[in-house]
Amino acid sequence: MSLFKARDWWSTVLGEKEEFDQGCLCLADVDNTGNGQDKVIVGSFMGYLRIFDPHPVKTGDGAQAEDLLLEVHLRDPILQVEVGKFVSGTEMLHLAVLHSRKLCVYSVSGSLGNVEHGTQYQIKLMYEHNLQRTACNMTYGSFGGVKGRDLICIQSMDGMLMVFEQESYAFGRFLPGSLLPGPLAYSSRTDSFITVSSCRQVESYKYQVLAFATDADKRQETEQQKLGSGKRLVVDWTLNIGEQALDICIVSFNQSASSVFVLGERNFFCLKDNGQIRFMKKLDCSPSCFLPYCSVSEGTINTLIGNHNNMLHVYQDVTLKWATQLPHIPVAVRVGCLHDLKGVIVTLSDDGHLQCSYLGTDPSLFQAPKVESRELNYDELDIELKELQKIIKDVNKSQGVWPMTEREDDLKVSAVVSPNFDSVSQSTDVEVGADLVPSVTVKVTLQNRVTLQKIRLSVYVQPPLVLTCDQFTFEFMAPEMTRTVGFSVYLKGSYLPPELEGNAVVSYSRPTDRNPEGIPRVSQCKFRLPLKLICLPGQPSKTASHKLTIDTNKSPVSLLSLFPGFANQSEDDQVNVMGFRFLGGSRVTLLASKTSQRYRIQSEQFEDLWLITNELIIRLQEYFEKQGIKDFACSFSGSMPLQEYFELIDHHFERIYFDLVSYLMLLKLGLKEVNKIPSFFSNHVPVLHTCTEKLRINGEKLEELLSERAVQFRAIQRRLLTRFKDKTPAPLQHLDTLLDGTYKQLFKKDHECQSNWSSFLCLDLEI
Repeated sequence: MSLFKARDWWSTVLGEKEEFDQGCLCLADVDNTGNGQDKVIVGSFMGYLRIFDPHPVKTGDGAQAEDLLLEVHLRDPILQVEVGKFVSGTEMLHLAVLHSRKLCVYSVSGSLGNVEHGTQYQIKLMYEHNLQRTACNMTYGSFGGVKGRDLICIQSMDGMLMVFEQESYAFGRFLPGSLLPGPLAYSSRTDSFITVSSCRQVESYKYQVLAFATDADKRQETEQQKLGSGKRLVVDWTLNIGEQALDICIVSFNQSASSVFVLGERNFFCLKDNGQIRFMKKLDCSPSCFLPYCSVSEGTINTLIGNHNNMLHVYQDVTLKWATQLPHIPVAVRVGCLHDLKGVIVTLSDDGHLQCSYLGTDPSLFQAPKVESRELNYDELDIELKELQKIIKDVNKSQGVWPMTEREDDLKVSAVVSPNFDSVSQSTDVEVGADLVPSVTVKVTLQNRVTLQKIRLSVYVQPPLVLTCDQFTFEFMAPEMTRTVGFSVYLKGSYLPPELEGNAVVSYSRPTDRNPEGIPRVSQCKFRLPLKLICLPGQPSKTASHKLTIDTNKSPVSLLSLFPGFANQSEDDQVNVMGFRFLGGSRVTLLASKTSQRYRIQSEQFEDLWLITNELIIRLQEYFEKQGIKDFACSFSGSMPLQEYFELIDHHFERIYFDLVSYLMLLKLGLKEVNKIPSFFSNHVPVLHTCTEKLRINGEKLEELLSERAVQFRAIQRRLLTRFKDKTPAPLQHLDTLLDGTYKQLFKKDHECQSNWSSFLCLDLEI
């Protein structure tokens, strides 16, 4: 047992392929039990909110079902979760959840359940605020010295601070010179907000200065500002730290003084209330998160700092007091009281590893008893060993090494995909380009051991793949009964699905003596659809606009072994190039190097690379697993193709923008059949807001160009007037031609500006 490893008290893995950041973790008594026990609150970028109350039976146990108090999908990505007194008229704690375009405040409560699961927890929406700007982070506190309640301040992506006095919106202010948002914290002692700007300097703004400053509805100077009405937003103090900041924390353990802790990319700083440096520490490793907390020594502060080397360091001021190893890279760290255990360290990684741990070692209280020395009879030991081996062998034959638990044996779900296409395709009314769309049959089998009722089978595939039937219902299944259902899958659309994996989910109720209605349970199984369902063999291409190279640590495998049915077997049984043609016409070429351990995927369209790349990696892993090789790994050594990715996003929004402009032009013509927004637009409200913002920005650019052309037009007029007033005739030097061209440009820009703003107003009214 290592002294420098964090002792695992309780741990779990959240979801599948979910992402988390430093604002996604919070510890508080969110259900207001009043016993001083914290709950672990976690939100993810996939929109899942989870609340845990860890109760391990013994140290190091994983999460049990009863540890998860609540799991709910809020649909929008969760950027940050906080707990405070956010509802007027009560001092009870409530949960604030920050989404990109919305702030929601919930109350969390529990009620005694009627089944064996115990207390049932639920959340109730108290109020919500729809944000006009995309949020980045938030902070809360008793702004302005209010008592018995907390106010919330949200920082937007364009540097605007929006203050909410619980159920109402108070005001919004733009931070001067803001380019990119930084971490934000509130100091109750000085009643100020502290952030780090893109100029790499710590800035402090008084709340009273923010409250009395000019409104932030417009960045431009208004007539009231010119006349002296309103105050200019002035920073209280600044400090240049020379690096970007990861997080800010305000620590105040007594009323006399407080400290501002700033975690940078290479250092962490401790500042006084007035911005003077109290101390700083240069870090040896790149940090990922930190948390200052109270120290037992007078006048000192302890700080937990996690880094990208899976380490958690404990500093007392600038002195390293302890270092412990973690099983993951933490992006958020908190300290709380869980299950009457104070000082539990809770860490969260970006891929969902949640762990509650403590430092030090477990004391060994066992003392080996003294044994009497006697001679061993090896013949008797051999006989006893053979008898024990026989008993173990008989047990393994009768019931297996690991007995199945009751829940696992309730219902078994299995799915089988037919190796051949349907003789008669179920996609009779669907055609993708000039290709006939095939369909394949999938059979799902349900085998139950006990009596089940209210069985509902739901099947999901990724669009544009569709099912002939995706819902199956059975009211009752007797013990030892088998049900098999079949359905067909085919492609219905001219674009590609993100993956070929399907999921069959079965929800059912298992009756008990205490609850005849049944206890709800869920079981699922996944299945993979064949690549031939959306792809045909094609002619390889030597050149392509987009290429992707995958490196491996094993010798290249023949593509004929990986993709049987997509190429004719050659004489040497080594195929190093293969072509794929998707239904609809797009082509992808796959090449395997003969000399190096590399594979190249290339295509004329960037979005076509992903499906073949994913299929190649999966088939390579399956191939080497069959060979008994466990250390196979794939890697990508090139630069991330972000430019192509962003171009696809821009092209997508440009296409929607063109459709919107066309729709608005039809509205202007007075056509009655387009007098309502189509369902496509009503289902894409965020896209409409994005297009509205694009129209606004385009209008500002057109106004700026129009102003430049007007200045140029007046300058040419003055030149011509000077020439005409001159007593000595002089050549015009094509000033008349320049004046005419400028006038035409001025007229054209004015027409474009009017058309743009009319489209903006029309779309804004429709939204």
